Amino acid sequence: MRNVSMKRAAAAMMMAGGLIAGAGITFGLLDPVTVAQSAMSPGMVGNSAYHLAAQHAAAAANEVIIDNFNFGPITLTVATGTKVVWTNDDADPHTVTSESDPKVLKSPPLDTGDSFAFTFDKPGTYRYFCSIHPHMEGTIVVQ
Repeated sequence: MRNVSMKRAAAAMMMAGGLIAGAGITFGLLDPVTVAQSAMSPGMVGNSAYHLAAQHAAAAANEVIIDNFNFGPITLTVATGTKVVWTNDDADPHTVTSESDPKVLKSPPLDTGDSFAFTFDKPGTYRYFCSIHPHMEGTIVVQ
């Protein structure tokens, strides 16, 4: 039963991301928690697999992927106290650097697979860029 639950949770997460692997079918923007709930049988809603899927969906919602010389999403809105993680999926190194001084965000160069995390404790708009490739820009809005 646990393997079935985990498989359903994994399927829900793939759908929450908007793509079914290998099929090339997109669904647009979906609420990942709703998708995770709908992929599980009614008896699983109180189950730990459901909670695990919901936690993974929330974590993915607070992640910025660096790929193809872009930050994605370009703009991310989060609640105060949220930890945001940037992960470099590009072949080239990149940084996460605040536009403002003093630099709130200042990552070292991130190689492929490297991550940088920052917890936003104050509301505001945080604009950032890659100091290696300054045309790469992104924004975190903290409410």
